[in-house]
Amino acid sequence: MNHPISVAIDGPSGAGKSTIARAAAERFGLIYVDTGAIYRTVACAVHRAGASCTDGAAVEALLPGIRIEMTYDDAGAQRMLLGGEDVSDAIRAHENSRRASQVSALPAVRAFLLEMQRSLAREHSVIMDGRDIGTVVLPDATVKIFLTASPQRRAERRWKELREKGADTALEQVLRDIEQRDYADSHRETAPLRQAEDAVLIDTSDLTLEQSIDAVCAEIARHLRTGGAE
Repeated sequence: MNHPISVAIDGPSGAGKSTIARAAAERFGLIYVDTGAIYRTVACAVHRAGASCTDGAAVEALLPGIRIEMTYDDAGAQRMLLGGEDVSDAIRAHENSRRASQVSALPAVRAFLLEMQRSLAREHSVIMDGRDIGTVVLPDATVKIFLTASPQRRAERRWKELREKGADTALEQVLRDIEQRDYADSHRETAPLRQAEDAVLIDTSDLTLEQSIDAVCAEIARHLRTGGAE
């Protein structure tokens, strides 16, 4: 690759974006950027400061003092640092997912993080996943994919992950949380979740993880080979 390329993968919560994007990044030699983790880190900072993630004025006042860094470990996994502390595991707590959705709806937060995300794509070949990558963050991305699955299927996958981590959360609660997150993300005023007009839709409801990875990688390979032309 003689110049940076960018792959934008958008989709609802629990669609497997992070896992699939990470695998695709490894396959194509791209830098994986988990934008959801960045918002989760902001939510963690706001919560630790004792502010509500729905209080726009309070959150905006905190932003100048929030120092976020992204690093990568020896295995190539993205690690999030907050004020120099590795919070990669802490931000994955179930309750922080709701807070991340709340702060991500705030225009000040999205503006605060926008240049950080775009600068990564200018300097490196990246695969970036989120909810507004192809529509707002990287509207000129080389490849755009909208990854989805049914709410029930996404809830089952998320519930299994939580169980494996020792969390005792009912499947019905996980499904309710996902449905609420879907509504909030798609109805927020700033950068709502939606499929970009030029994005390819991939539904993984009936696909295994490996099949989903292969489907995404095939689409990326097609674009790189033909420039998106059929």
